[in-house]
Amino acid sequence: MFRSRSKEEKAPTGKVTADLSKQPRDPQAPKGRPTPKRSEAQTQRRRASSGAPLDRKAAAKRQREARRADLARQREALASGDERYLPARDKGPVRRFVRDFVDSRFCIAEYFLPLAVIILVLSVIQVRNIQNISLLLWLGVIVLIVVDSIGLGFRLKRQLKQRFPDQPKRGAVAYGLMRTLQMRRLRLPKPQVKRGERP
Repeated sequence: MFRSRSKEEKAPTGKVTADLSKQPRDPQAPKGRPTPKRSEAQTQRRRASSGAPLDRKAAAKRQREARRADLARQREALASGDERYLPARDKGPVRRFVRDFVDSRFCIAEYFLPLAVIILVLSVIQVRNIQNISLLLWLGVIVLIVVDSIGLGFRLKRQLKQRFPDQPKRGAVAYGLMRTLQMRRLRLPKPQVKRGERP
């Protein structure tokens, strides 16, 4: 009754303790640290994965500064014609050729705004004959602009087919016609060729 147990009897208890250690922990038992809130856990996970700065204000400030620097570079490029920093719509050899093609020619459409102001002033004057003249001028200017733009569009299309047969030319003619509506001095990117100088 009081004798010591043999080694055979002691062995099973060792197996039981080993098996107990492998059993899952009781959910009610304390784990030694507080459970983080879901929002905290998500933000920690996001920071770890993206490497974003801890301070949201600092990140926003950095983004604003980067955007400002990009816009400044684009403004300089629009003034100088530097291809590297131009906006996407102005980049590429096709767009550059279109700009040079339009800038080397005299277009009636570029004088549309000053002519429109003159015609509006004439139409305000309460004299029947002057109002009739302003109406005819409106009609004449619009017809001239349409005819000139159609001719320019056909010539530009032909030149683009010859010079850039394999490159995409989608929207290039419309880009050129929109450029004709701006006064030469106000065009961006700035004209790189003189009038009469063929590209």
